[in-house]
Amino acid sequence: MKIEPQKRRWLIIAVIFLAIVFNYVDRQLVSILKPMLKGEFGLDDAGYALIVNVFTVCYAVMYPVTGWLVDRFGEKMVMFYGVIIWSLACIGGGLASTVKQFSFFRGLLGVAEPTNFPAQLKVVTVWFPGKLRATANSFCVAGSSIGAIIAPPLIAWLALTYNWKVAFIAMGAVGILIAILWKIVYVSPPASVSESEGIKDDGIKFSWPQLWKTRSLWGVILIRFVSDPVWYFCLFWLPGYLQESSGLTLAQIGMFGWIPFLVADLGAIGTSSWSDKMVRGGKEPLKARMIMLSTVAALGPLCAFTPFATSPWVTLLLFSLVAVACLSWLFSISVVIAEAFPVGNVASVLGIAGGFGAVGAVVFNYFVGQLMGSIGSEKIFLTMAVMHPLAVLLLWTMIRKEKPNVE
Repeated sequence: MKIEPQKRRWLIIAVIFLAIVFNYVDRQLVSILKPMLKGEFGLDDAGYALIVNVFTVCYAVMYPVTGWLVDRFGEKMVMFYGVIIWSLACIGGGLASTVKQFSFFRGLLGVAEPTNFPAQLKVVTVWFPGKLRATANSFCVAGSSIGAIIAPPLIAWLALTYNWKVAFIAMGAVGILIAILWKIVYVSPPASVSESEGIKDDGIKFSWPQLWKTRSLWGVILIRFVSDPVWYFCLFWLPGYLQESSGLTLAQIGMFGWIPFLVADLGAIGTSSWSDKMVRGGKEPLKARMIMLSTVAALGPLCAFTPFATSPWVTLLLFSLVAVACLSWLFSISVVIAEAFPVGNVASVLGIAGGFGAVGAVVFNYFVGQLMGSIGSEKIFLTMAVMHPLAVLLLWTMIRKEKPNVE
């Protein structure tokens, strides 16, 4: 049965949404099962941080590569093989019996998972006009926080009902089914849609060396480097922090650990829709995204109050508000890229920026793993509090519309 292009594009978004949901479930397995894995493999916090960094280093290295692959070979093929590989890596983690084996499969997961977001941004850029782009992107990437929402109860239930290995294997099997669905559903947009909705791709783009000379690329790199670590902390350390510092059990994490991610999801979709509304009202698209991001960044410094929270519920509230800032930036900095660069460069730029964002997370994660117990959490949370305000400064001083010189 033939599907109308305007309907197909939302079906494509739905499949990407599912892929990102389980992308985040897969990466959160280790944070939710942190106490179990530390006991299984005899790890301390530094050892746990090392396993997290194996994933994150591989993720950081491959992010720029996958962006280039999407621009070179297309979003359909790259995303299909990416989902297949990361699903097999997840299954492999469940079958691992040693720290080395487990670390290898977490590294393989890190190699494959970056394929998702450059492919997703390319889809949004070629299928949606500016007046819908941020909203479509937010619904698409909302899978990240929905994955974080369903992961605690789902993984806790699987681990407590069966064992931690079953949780890894089951999630990998779901990923393989999603890859098959993507292969069936995705097609490139017909020319009629691009022309009628003003989606322009004139084929003019920066070469790879030229791209590195643009000011906005370095602006996006620095923004991701300083702001991404706050979100990575929420993903990799919040569940363990709530258990080890706030006294919640694994079962309670399953019941309540999803709350910050639901709040973040709803908030980020709302802020994205607000920026699209500004565009429909006549605001220049890039400026609309910058105004919204600057406003929501005011929530970031609230994390400085976390160590002084008097109960786990206050901690959950603070993280919920900070997560709105984190996710709004992760959602809409991609749209900033789509507005600032030619269509043929957006996946590459996102890949490069995402890689540096992951590097920032590696550095910060190492810092947290080594110093959480020695310097106390106050200084760590204070450091996180200044990251989004710094990102605002970079946004307004370094980001602009970039156009290749045509001779």
